[in-house]
Amino acid sequence: MLSEFDLIKQYFKRSGPNQARPARAALGIGDDCALLAPSPGMQMAISSDMLVEDRHFFAGADARMLGHKCLAVNLSDLAAMGARPVAFTLALALPAANPAWLGEFAAGLFALADLHGCELIGGDTTKGPLNICITIFGELAPGHALRRDAAIAGDDLWISGTLGDARLALAGYRKEYALDDAAQLMAGTRMHMPAPRVALGLALAGARLAHAAIDISDGLVGDLRHILAASNLGASLNVDALPAGPVLAAQPQALRRQFCAAGGDDYELCFTAAPEQREAILAAAIASGTAVTRVGTIVAAPGLRLVDAHGCALDLQLDGFDHFASA
Repeated sequence: MLSEFDLIKQYFKRSGPNQARPARAALGIGDDCALLAPSPGMQMAISSDMLVEDRHFFAGADARMLGHKCLAVNLSDLAAMGARPVAFTLALALPAANPAWLGEFAAGLFALADLHGCELIGGDTTKGPLNICITIFGELAPGHALRRDAAIAGDDLWISGTLGDARLALAGYRKEYALDDAAQLMAGTRMHMPAPRVALGLALAGARLAHAAIDISDGLVGDLRHILAASNLGASLNVDALPAGPVLAAQPQALRRQFCAAGGDDYELCFTAAPEQREAILAAAIASGTAVTRVGTIVAAPGLRLVDAHGCALDLQLDGFDHFASA
């Protein structure tokens, strides 16, 4: 039987050929604390996310995909601030130390970590219901962070990538909506393997192209309202301009509107920028390999106004996901 320290050493402590990139931490796994210093003249950006079985993922979820997703949601937070990933910690509660599960989970986790040069520097393990908590550390130049309170009236409102396929996959898994096997698989991949938009976030912050940003984890409408509340502004959102995922795009309009605007689990970026930055933003999107779509305008009057492709108001009752109010 694996002990706690054997488990960490075998699956999560990397050195030699298992260390894909040079270590950034002055002291990593193996002591009471890790030692981490930002690059000279840079600020640290820090975020934590917790994933709980039967709340954020189904019991029996694929371990490799889960390893990917638990880090991806944290990388998405760094992307929303425009920060470069540096390191992360992992706190893991496990019902049992299953070697096959641990091997797959670690493989998914480190594949994404290596892609973004992000080093695991510590954490904790214990026995209990499956629960994964990651704290991630990034860095960026002072004054370059894409803060929620920095939107300006007159800004364009942009979305990266596509929306809604993850929510459609959830509807399929729950038997709320019928999808054929191929569609369910394609949408499910988006739900289980989100792609954090780190390169785009770095480009937007590094060149100061955007003002405010947030990652879309709990649904666009709910997350956008965080920007509006922090900036004390409003917005007009063209729901019909929202870029639906390839599976959702083939579904009826009412479902497209609902899942694009309030679906959740997309991990795309929603950001605001001055109209004169449009060409530069499109160029940054191409350079980062991420599509972007202009979907609305920030306005001075508080509140969120949902409109259709013709600018007519839509009477849609849409809210983001709430961990305590939602079933």
